[in-house]
Amino acid sequence: TWGNILDCPHFCTGNMLTRDKYEEVREKLKDSAEADMSIHYSNTLNSEVFSFLPLRLSSEERKYLVLLEAALHVSEYTDNVDVLSYHSRKVDRIEQEMTDFFRIISGMYCAADIRGGERLVSSRSFEDNAEILAKVCEIGRRNKIVNPEKMRTTYGKLMWMLQDSVRSEVSNRMGINLKIPILTVSSYLQERNASGILKDPDLQSATKQISSLLPPETIQLMVREKSEAIGRLKSKYVCDTLTEDEVSRVIASVDDYRSYLLCNRDPVEKMIQLLKHYFQLDSDSPASLAITPGIGGSCLRHSHKQQFVFVLQSLTLWNEIMGEMFHLWSDADADLLSETTGYRLCDTGQGLNRMQPCPRVSHTMHDIVGRVQARVGSWVGLAVVHLGDRDVPNALVFIDKYTQVSRILTPIVNTIRRIDDLVADPAILAVINKHHGGVESLKVEILADFFKHGFDGSGDDGGSCIDGRLTSAWNWCSQLEKKQFYHIFLLCGFTGFDGNMG
Repeated sequence: TWGNILDCPHFCTGNMLTRDKYEEVREKLKDSAEADMSIHYSNTLNSEVFSFLPLRLSSEERKYLVLLEAALHVSEYTDNVDVLSYHSRKVDRIEQEMTDFFRIISGMYCAADIRGGERLVSSRSFEDNAEILAKVCEIGRRNKIVNPEKMRTTYGKLMWMLQDSVRSEVSNRMGINLKIPILTVSSYLQERNASGILKDPDLQSATKQISSLLPPETIQLMVREKSEAIGRLKSKYVCDTLTEDEVSRVIASVDDYRSYLLCNRDPVEKMIQLLKHYFQLDSDSPASLAITPGIGGSCLRHSHKQQFVFVLQSLTLWNEIMGEMFHLWSDADADLLSETTGYRLCDTGQGLNRMQPCPRVSHTMHDIVGRVQARVGSWVGLAVVHLGDRDVPNALVFIDKYTQVSRILTPIVNTIRRIDDLVADPAILAVINKHHGGVESLKVEILADFFKHGFDGSGDDGGSCIDGRLTSAWNWCSQLEKKQFYHIFLLCGFTGFDGNMG
């Protein structure tokens, strides 16, 4: 909206673009490699993604989300259900915990909306309220996909509860089924006969991501073009079946997706660029990436060339996975709530976990691995994808592992980038020159350590398999404060690998 444009720090009366200046910047932007890199991953919308792309929550749905999160926060569902007990049947415990949970939601809803809550509790039958309860749970599932950093301690409870609700003995006994499809952009528009907006070229412009690293004039131009594209979409598609607010909601949902790609794929691509810039496949690299078992905690033996390829193919694989995350979220949701593939409670070495086959996630992951193998050529290490076993017992554990990729890489990329600003202080530059041999030597030192020991097969379930690579990277993160360059991370604003470093 124009209100958002006026709030932009680069959009002020002292910096307004004239028409001639507008055209000049526009032409420069077409040939700007910097701008192209900033929007590289969000430059093209794949039509298939809309069937997996969750619709942004409305203001009314956000009220239900608050109730759901509050109820999940106080629920002790997994503590009381996923236990080995000989004093009560599991189905009895499930029924009791689900009953308590739904009563909490009903009570909170009454407190927030007396009239609406009265309708909800007027019938004490869960079967009568199954539709609203299923909708509330769907809102939580939908929100988690777009915001994986949210509901980190409560989402598991929600999915285990829904997983139990689809069991025949539970659904027949309680008379409810809380499994409903996640509302996507595609299904939302199909209901309103307005799918044409997804093929409109203006949707690309209306949801284009704008990097804060671009020049102010370029940002101003892109904001203006984006606003104009939104206006054209509204003028073309607002009708009796699709209001202006609903068009805005669809555009915002696609914008969320492209923002997600920029935030999650961009760190992976930048790390690939750093690997290729500071290291070469041959022996002319400034530092060797060779690793040997027992040295530095390594569990693998790779020559410099093998490790270079191993790291490159691992990062390329993560890049592909980040692009398919919404597809994988959809598959994980379907596998977890499958009515045909049940789970069993078992000790995986990290406590009791629900072990369940993941056929949909497995199929998608093998497609991704196949594409990466075809692209990189020779393959170093194993191509095994652990799913439904003791290493990755279920789809929830799998999806949680790969939401961590950007949290691992972003602080490293930002530190390398901020070192150049850091040395503006002569005292810090002197320390870097004395202890690390200069700015470029420091960057090579940090990157070489990560490329060697972030991919050395270490960790509890590490190795050269697909999932072991990510485990090794997490293990490196846990060792960072012991590294001799840790103080450089702190000086560059590092606070942790938990999404807090922008």
